Amino acid sequence: MKEFWQHIPEKINPVFLSLGPLDLRYYGMMYVLAIITGYFLFLYRVKRESFPYPEKKAEDFFLWMVIGVILGGRLGYVLFYGFDYYIQHPLEIFLPFQFEGGVTYTGITGMSYHGGLAGAVLAALWFCRKSIPSFWTYVDYLMPCIPAGYTFGRIGNFLNGELFGRVTSAPWGMYFPADPLGKLRHPSQLYEAFFEGVLLFVILWSIRKKNLFPGFLFSVYLLGYGFVRFFIEFTREPDAHIGFVFGSLTMGQILCLGMIFIAVLFLIFLPKPQKTKAS
Repeated sequence: MKEFWQHIPEKINPVFLSLGPLDLRYYGMMYVLAIITGYFLFLYRVKRESFPYPEKKAEDFFLWMVIGVILGGRLGYVLFYGFDYYIQHPLEIFLPFQFEGGVTYTGITGMSYHGGLAGAVLAALWFCRKSIPSFWTYVDYLMPCIPAGYTFGRIGNFLNGELFGRVTSAPWGMYFPADPLGKLRHPSQLYEAFFEGVLLFVILWSIRKKNLFPGFLFSVYLLGYGFVRFFIEFTREPDAHIGFVFGSLTMGQILCLGMIFIAVLFLIFLPKPQKTKAS
């Protein structure tokens, strides 16, 4: 059983369908499932939990979120993880081809979670630009739904054989075909799928009706994700072209510390409802 578990990634073909030169990967399917899951959970809350705006507005808001996540995720990857390369190859930022030494189809590779989060926040601010209170309402209704969809994203990373963990001697470690060293490694994608996805979803979904103040659920999400991701990063292999950014901290950990800091500021300083004194 142990032997079977450790070699599971070597038995997975990340391509589920080839159409001529185009390869359709499970990773892309997981992105679609993530969006669908988040959409239906969000609509469930909108329809059943006294959402103060029309359902059509909620659907429009979700579409803006998807656009923000995709654009922000891609631009975030370019900025945080591959700026030196893409500044010299700008066409490859949004085109699925490599132009060096001819034209080669590569697909669009590289998305940043933190960039996607920033893109979604900017899209939400634009959508709610005439009313800051509505911004907090929309994002607080959406936040408990996000981790459920995010789970599929990390499973997609696992099926794609990417973002694997550091070398380990733990019996639950795995061998990943893309590892040039062929070492036993932490399946950090699965750690993230469970802790940043399933566990955070259970926590946020269970407290979704106890929104103590506008922005509370958004703050809890930032704090929870930042905290969990920070510690899981100690098991995740740093990006080879970046390595460690500050001491033993990775780029992901630096960005998570920023999330935690912002979350704490929100929890402390966002306006709280005034308690009324009994007469």
